[in-house]
Amino acid sequence: MIYFNKDKLRDRILACWIGKNIGGTMGAPFEGKQNVNDIDGFTTPPGEALPNDDLDLQLVWLKAMYDVGPDALNSKVLGEYWRECVGPQWNEYGVCKGNLSGGIIPPMSGELNNGAWKHSNGAWIRTEVWACTNPGCVEKAIRLAFEDASVDHGFGEGSYAAIFVAAMESAAFLIDDVNALIDIGLSKIPEDCLVSKLVRLVKKAYSDGLDWKSARELVVENNTLGWFQAPNNIAFAVIGLLWGGCDFKKSMIIAVDCGDDTDCTAATVGALLGIMHGTAGIPDDWRGYIGDGIKTVAVIRGNSLWPKTCTELTDSVMNMIPAAVRCGFEQSFCGGDHVVIWDGEDDFGEVDVKKFYGDGFVKRTFCRSPYSFTTEGTFFSVLTEFEREPQLTAGEQMKIKISLVPNGNCISHRHYSLRWYLPDGWTVDGKKSLFLCAPAYPRTENDTVTVTLTAGETAEAQNRLVLEVACEGCPLPVCVPIMILG
Repeated sequence: MIYFNKDKLRDRILACWIGKNIGGTMGAPFEGKQNVNDIDGFTTPPGEALPNDDLDLQLVWLKAMYDVGPDALNSKVLGEYWRECVGPQWNEYGVCKGNLSGGIIPPMSGELNNGAWKHSNGAWIRTEVWACTNPGCVEKAIRLAFEDASVDHGFGEGSYAAIFVAAMESAAFLIDDVNALIDIGLSKIPEDCLVSKLVRLVKKAYSDGLDWKSARELVVENNTLGWFQAPNNIAFAVIGLLWGGCDFKKSMIIAVDCGDDTDCTAATVGALLGIMHGTAGIPDDWRGYIGDGIKTVAVIRGNSLWPKTCTELTDSVMNMIPAAVRCGFEQSFCGGDHVVIWDGEDDFGEVDVKKFYGDGFVKRTFCRSPYSFTTEGTFFSVLTEFEREPQLTAGEQMKIKISLVPNGNCISHRHYSLRWYLPDGWTVDGKKSLFLCAPAYPRTENDTVTVTLTAGETAEAQNRLVLEVACEGCPLPVCVPIMILG
């Protein structure tokens, strides 16, 4: 069991948002500069924080969590909130919104037409909401971080970066050793992804005794994706943490001095250090310089509903934690399988860092086609995987793999029938029934089918198909919406 003292937990969450605000404000004036900077603090007027999408997008996700409940959140729900509540068309934001409006379902919305931006920074900068609502619950935090990231980054480096940062931040509620946190983050992503390669390069440079500028140059030389992408900026944030010794001011300044997406690197450094050390670790002069207010730049609807200060945001997060970690209803207690929030002292027991290691989530999730999506039912979900981009010309063919995946509450074996609703002249060839075993039994070839979809003589710009998956005796089928571009 993990016992969090309520007041101390609240203080660390508040410090997370204050640190995020400080870093975003300090780094914003230097965003996009590829040279080494030389700052000693704020360059903006005192009195308020600058608006920053790194923070205000998370207000939208928190609203989604309140609206539908944390367990119901997935990439499709978050995609709807993208369309309704987020204004900017910047880079991957615009690509995903264009795909969503065209009927492309997440995570494909982060893959299609997104080669230039799916490796960029838009997702790892908004992970704090997942970590703070799931303190110490690393697997839950990284699952939600991926559901979020995949909407606009698909299966790119941007999603690996989000998983890495969310794992560090969630674990930081229990562990204050930054090297251990980095190792936990690295354990969640593939060693051969560029985020992992550059972070490991930085770690080696630090252990070899190089200065931070030399480490930065190694990152620049080994970054194969170029500027304004996630791998090098994640590495710059790690440089700030290591060479800054987790001192709030020193770490923040080094992160900004590394250049590139400076508001993102500094904001993430500030948020992580806030979680680790609470408000006592934030210098009073920097905290007072920007105040408590939140200024938004990216949200366009429901603005009157968003928290207006870091304090209000902290209270909203604290109210959500019991639902996020599946609390009981005992007074003064909230927690799930292993988390309790109470009035007593923190008690984390013997924290074994290695128990946080493991890449099971990535192996389960990233083994599928990047052009895929899941449709949830009550007892099972339908995974739809395309062999390539979902686009056909008249008469062209494409294979689609359909898999039934049992949910945790599936308790019986069942036959399911497949029925396709197609545009005129289109055809599907393949099995029309599947058999799904309950989770206690091994998966079999009978719960998966690969069909061949053939376009008719006419392929419109947008071609909507529906796959109905039904079970005799069950009143509610699962209907899978499929968009094929012409």
